[in-house]
Amino acid sequence: MSGRMMLFIILLVLNLLTVVVYLIWNHIRRKEKILSTWMKAGMMLLCPIVGPTFIFVAFWLSRLFMLISMDLSDVVFSKERVETFIRPDEETEKNMVSLEEALEVTDKKSLRSFILNVIRGDYKNSLSSIALALNSEDTETAHYAASILQDVLSDFRAGVQEKYRILDEDEEHLTENCVDLLEYMNSVVEQRVLTDLEQRSMVERMDEVLERAWVSDRQKISSSVYEKVCQRLLEMKDYENCRKWCARTSEQYPDTLSSYTCQLKLFFSCGDREDFFRVMQELKESDITIDNETLEFIRIFM
Repeated sequence: MSGRMMLFIILLVLNLLTVVVYLIWNHIRRKEKILSTWMKAGMMLLCPIVGPTFIFVAFWLSRLFMLISMDLSDVVFSKERVETFIRPDEETEKNMVSLEEALEVTDKKSLRSFILNVIRGDYKNSLSSIALALNSEDTETAHYAASILQDVLSDFRAGVQEKYRILDEDEEHLTENCVDLLEYMNSVVEQRVLTDLEQRSMVERMDEVLERAWVSDRQKISSSVYEKVCQRLLEMKDYENCRKWCARTSEQYPDTLSSYTCQLKLFFSCGDREDFFRVMQELKESDITIDNETLEFIRIFM
């Protein structure tokens, strides 16, 4: 076998390995559409050396372009526009133990005591943490958690049905009742303690109820309600309906932070960099006060 033929075979093997590594890398990252990934892989196979080189150069040029055109220093918001929060009492924080940490405790008596203290308090906002106790090695602790969740979720389902029934009976206050139902549903749905099927069903109902409120009297719907429904839809990867509510929020509340954050989260989830940076630039040029959560979100994306 001639030297040229041997070199050609080696290059083909290296090219094939490059394609395999590329496919594995994209499978782990899950940031690129499957069709796009396979098209690029096909191009690299059909165009040995040239294909991988082109993909590699294009990738790094796009990254370089992003850093240059949207350097974080160019997205600095003035201190007057950044909302700050009062630091919590450090001593109180030191004495607080999360339920997640408590579940690691081997002393069953201490764990049961902690769970009982949670039950005596306002546990309806800690359902996601309580759900973790279902897997506790201590059967009594798991029983406490199961009893709480069963009671709360039973009451929640009954409450949703009752409030939904009122929508058809009180047309005069339809929008107000819709908003009340949405707030009620979100308090539990956002904690992700329902089964996947029921979670999706509840989110779909939230979308339906918000639509009824919007048709009835959109002026009575606050920007925070729009934001909550958008977030729930994003969690279900229902990008189409989320995009619809993002557009309506921007139209009705163009000067509120939530109208921008809804879009940023949507475009981030969809991997739409162009629209993400467009909205971020619009936010930068506005006079809207930015909170720390939004700034941190932008930093993470960058």
